[in-house]
Amino acid sequence: MNIAVIGAGSVGGTLGRRFSEAGHSVTFGTRDPAKGVKGGVPSATRLVSVGEAARSADVVILAVPWGVVPNAVRELALTAGQVLVDATNPIGQGANGMSLDLGPNGESAAERIAAMASAARVVKAFNTTGANNMADPVYGGEPTVMLYAGDDPDAKATVRDLVAAIGFDPVDAGGLVRARQLEHVAFLWISLAYGGMGRNIAFKLARR
Repeated sequence: MNIAVIGAGSVGGTLGRRFSEAGHSVTFGTRDPAKGVKGGVPSATRLVSVGEAARSADVVILAVPWGVVPNAVRELALTAGQVLVDATNPIGQGANGMSLDLGPNGESAAERIAAMASAARVVKAFNTTGANNMADPVYGGEPTVMLYAGDDPDAKATVRDLVAAIGFDPVDAGGLVRARQLEHVAFLWISLAYGGMGRNIAFKLARR
């Protein structure tokens, strides 16, 4: 599968490397390819502009800071049927510190991105934990959970396979509206990790 990873930070770099290791063809897209990708780029991948990366991709992973999302989506110029995985979180600074930047009616980042990229099939995933857990999602010999949400069944099946391919326990959280809850899960993980517990924590889903 041809995967475009948009973003040069820890999350984008880690996901791109993991997908490459899993046998997928990966292209990194950034606004300044000369600056490279955090953690380096595997020899089997390419580093190009945002628009070029998305042009022939089956799946596009959006892993950029929330503030640059509108510009990134415009540069992507996605075509009908392309799968866009939203790995972003709308984290901002409020009067009382870190907060979620929700839409006027409580809309998630994913719902707003779906409105911006109306031709694409948007799935929320890879936003509820840190890059360190994307590099190694196994704790105590068991995979930790990766929740995903979306409205298109085929796009969700594609994302489920990508989630499983890098070692997570994939769990379908429902339609794209459930991205609202996923972004709160992300906020909880960030709050715990940076509130004293450290980044080596992850969530599991117990089943009976």
